[in-house]
Amino acid sequence: MIKNKYEFTQFLEIELGRDYSDIKNWFYYLMTTSTKSYIRILRKTEYYTNQGGLYHKIISKYYKFRLQRQSVSTGISIPINVCDKGLTIYHYGSIVVNGACKIGKNCCISNNVNIGATGGSTKAPIIGDDVYIGPGAVIFGDISIADGCYIGANAVVCKSIQEPHSVVVGVPAKIIKKDYVVWWKKNNLNR
Repeated sequence: MIKNKYEFTQFLEIELGRDYSDIKNWFYYLMTTSTKSYIRILRKTEYYTNQGGLYHKIISKYYKFRLQRQSVSTGISIPINVCDKGLTIYHYGSIVVNGACKIGKNCCISNNVNIGATGGSTKAPIIGDDVYIGPGAVIFGDISIADGCYIGANAVVCKSIQEPHSVVVGVPAKIIKKDYVVWWKKNNLNR
């Protein structure tokens, strides 16, 4: 949740990779890809919605309208105040996230991902920090996913993943490798 102007600029610098306080970067700021544009509008909507005052309420209505239009054009539907800083979206197209979800820092969401609740329930997944969600993955129910997990392509996750840094694949999803970060460092150290 973005609470002040400093956090807003910090979110944009992390997610879009540029320092927007400098005037020469404004051209890049305006001419970004559609996914970066979606993230920028999402963060502006969060910032103005979380602020008090009449001015911020009016501006937040404008950005909610822009977010809705950008959502229709890109196929991305992520509600405000769901994702922490460091959100990465590589490709646009059919990304749906429930408003009750909580997604941690530095999460990467691929295309055709659905993160939601089960039929009629209001309880949605809680996803930790540094999680990669592969293309076509479905995560649903009252579950939690530990930090650093790698959700494989087309995986269907309906149970909690408690072990951090696990690789999860399949239908229904199963852990195939634990502590893959340690394994990766050990096997690729000599390259």
